[in-house]
Amino acid sequence: MTDSAGIPGGTGAAGGGTRPPRGRRRRLLRWIGLGVALLVLLGAATGWWIYNKLDGNITEDTSAAAELRRFERERPAHADSGAQNILLIGSDSRSGTENRQYGKDRGTQRSDTTILLHLPADRASATAVSIPRDLMVEVPSCLQADASRSREQFAQFNWAFQWGGAACTIRTAERLTGIRIDHHMVIDFGGFKKMVDAIGGVEVCLRRPMDDAEAKLRLPAGRQTLRGEQALGFVRARYSLGNGSDTERMERQQAFLGSLVKKVQSNGVLLNPGRLYPLLDAATSSVTTDPGLSSLRGLYELVRGVRDIPTEQVKFLTVPRRPYAANPNRDELVEPDAARLFEQLRTDKPVTVAPPEAEPESGTRSEPPAEPSGTGTSPTSPVPPSEGTGATPVPVPTFTGTTAGTAGCR
Repeated sequence: MTDSAGIPGGTGAAGGGTRPPRGRRRRLLRWIGLGVALLVLLGAATGWWIYNKLDGNITEDTSAAAELRRFERERPAHADSGAQNILLIGSDSRSGTENRQYGKDRGTQRSDTTILLHLPADRASATAVSIPRDLMVEVPSCLQADASRSREQFAQFNWAFQWGGAACTIRTAERLTGIRIDHHMVIDFGGFKKMVDAIGGVEVCLRRPMDDAEAKLRLPAGRQTLRGEQALGFVRARYSLGNGSDTERMERQQAFLGSLVKKVQSNGVLLNPGRLYPLLDAATSSVTTDPGLSSLRGLYELVRGVRDIPTEQVKFLTVPRRPYAANPNRDELVEPDAARLFEQLRTDKPVTVAPPEAEPESGTRSEPPAEPSGTGTSPTSPVPPSEGTGATPVPVPTFTGTTAGTAGCR
């Protein structure tokens, strides 16, 4: 049945209702298609804007890259296994509006915290090794800010960053460990606070109240969610907790980072655009990196490789150390434990960690201060031999440390 306009169905019972003319339907479909196309273009434009904004946030450390190229021949060889080693450097710089409140800008900076992050080829685990700021090491001759070169000398590890920035710290770490540093990231006080705030704070546990005037921090005992200024004060506090050693502060930092890893891996962050974008914005605008990580794509490739690592396999430990014989306020390596740890990382072999016996006020654990810190214990985790080889199982060395799985309140 056809009506006068030639539209099948017409009106009445047989037609099932009134339909618009064919020309009107075509115009309606065109408008719908145009609307969908505009939405797609708007989404693409928004995505492109976000990508470019985040990508443009990252500061590239070209001067460090140039200095490292100059000394390429003396550096350790690249690992051919696919493993990566990333040096994470926390700067105590007072420059900039956000950092000025922590003291006078001296025009120099030291590495308040340095962590060697080892990612094995299979990306089934991650090992974060704290290098004490007061560790006595051989610091090479480095290019300084005024274009002069410092002299090679035996000094505290954190002086390397003051004398020659990231490049000098990397070369010092490579001399110390024999491990090739593939990438590096530098973050200052303000950047740290922004990243903690972006995920809604990090939970810690205190066995006793904390009152540290220097860190401007007062906290009651028990479960705490720390944000911004409080979080920074917690990881920097040194003299009001435990025995006041830098070793305990490193352990407290490791526990905090373990809780941060658990929080970031949770659905509340990774699957929540409202929290994920602020985290990405804070992270990209807070770090200075080598050229290999200075793009959003480079950082994404790194994160993609580690995002599924179980928290029980994210390990934290401090390089085996003890008070320096010539000055107990400085540190020296405990051998052969330190060499053993560096060898495991250098050859991409497994490392296991086990908690020590004592527990300080911060809720993290540490050994008695008079004893060497972070020393290896007797091997307890044998690696099975390849099937059919008949070889004796190779023991995996165990070091004092924790995992992200045990961080936070339990």
